[in-house]
Amino acid sequence: MTDENKKHGPDEAVEDNVTAEASALEELTIEADAPAEPDPVDALRTENADLRDRYLRLAAEMDNLRRRTERDVKDAKSYSVAGFARDMLAVSDNLRRALDAIPADALESGDAGFKALVEGVEMTERSMLAALERHGVRKLEPVGEKFDPNFHQAMFEVPNPEIANNTVVQVVQAGFVIGERVLRPAMVGVSKGGPKAPAGETSAAQA
Repeated sequence: MTDENKKHGPDEAVEDNVTAEASALEELTIEADAPAEPDPVDALRTENADLRDRYLRLAAEMDNLRRRTERDVKDAKSYSVAGFARDMLAVSDNLRRALDAIPADALESGDAGFKALVEGVEMTERSMLAALERHGVRKLEPVGEKFDPNFHQAMFEVPNPEIANNTVVQVVQAGFVIGERVLRPAMVGVSKGGPKAPAGETSAAQA
């Protein structure tokens, strides 16, 4: 047998086939181990969901900011005059004290000039209270209401078995609110010794 026949014999053909199969198997293994390409549709969906979540969060934050700003502006308008109003209440108190200090008989027997002066003081007091009310300052009228420590300050107790216990029966100094806040609590006398007030009864001052 010649060298040429040995080179191209059956054994050489089998070896070539084995080598080819090994190479093909290696290529398949490499392809299997290689990471799969991400689906562009899934990537877009993920990105869209992320952007939508960011948008909703931003919209919620902006809505909260708008509401908070509106509330702050409203409070500033409602309560900016609180300090000034509190000072004006002291003036109103002095006007009321002056009127209360006038004896009834002196008012009845006084001349026209004296009566005109008293009427002028009364008009000034009413005008001041009306001006305060236009700016949100409201006078409390607690007589007959259930005592409420949020709006009233008890100064003394009045024994009265005919009136429900803990009811405001007298006002020593008028109280005022501005908006929903107490500007000055009413100084009051409350009943004692009467029947217990109904459990569901609430102060009208809160209305």
